[in-house]
Amino acid sequence: MDNATKRSLKQQDQFVALAGEGVQWAGTHRQTVIVWGVAIVVAILALTGGISLYQHRTAAAATDFGAAMQTYETPLANSGQQIPPGMKTFPDAKARAAAANAQFLAVAHQYGLTGPGKLALYFAGLTYADQGQNGPAEDTLKKVASSWDRSLAALAKMALAELYQQTGRDPQAIDLYNQLTKTNATTVPAGIAQLQLAELYQAEGKTELARKIYAELKDKSKDPKGKPTAAAEIASEKLNPKADTPAGPQ
Repeated sequence: MDNATKRSLKQQDQFVALAGEGVQWAGTHRQTVIVWGVAIVVAILALTGGISLYQHRTAAAATDFGAAMQTYETPLANSGQQIPPGMKTFPDAKARAAAANAQFLAVAHQYGLTGPGKLALYFAGLTYADQGQNGPAEDTLKKVASSWDRSLAALAKMALAELYQQTGRDPQAIDLYNQLTKTNATTVPAGIAQLQLAELYQAEGKTELARKIYAELKDKSKDPKGKPTAAAEIASEKLNPKADTPAGPQ
């Protein structure tokens, strides 16, 4: 028998011995093996079930959110208008906002960890504001503004800034517009935030500050191809408003 064959047989003997020891250990610690095995299976099932449950809840949340949006977009009609049979309407925007608000809150409370649930909370803030309930609107929008979701947080900050401006808290609005300028989120580009800030300054009579922002946007706001952005074009119009076309002869 050559040396290579001897080494091969020796390795097989070692493997058999180790396997035997493993079987013996498993037999001695059978209960431990079963417990760990069950724990691993449970963990895998929990993970799979958790993903499946999340997807199911997200789908349910999306359905309920869609129903709330449908309410929010329901037409308004006064008592004198003729309404087609079966068509739902609201007498005014405040009544519509109240109905939609209740639905948005229900989605946010029941499915708060899902994407539609988080978006529903944002719309709950908007519909509070539509009803003139500034306190609840501010509290709700602040919750969304502190979200880790940068895009959704930016939308909430923009809505908050507008609420602050409407309620005479311009310094807080200015602070948020400046934050949004630095954030430059896809939902609220920096140029949009700068335009809002410039309009606020314009309303306050601070025309020089407004013109400074417009000039900066006009010169520096470019798209990836180097063309002026929509914000730059609006800023250019603000700096150089077109004169009214004189009326022709009557």
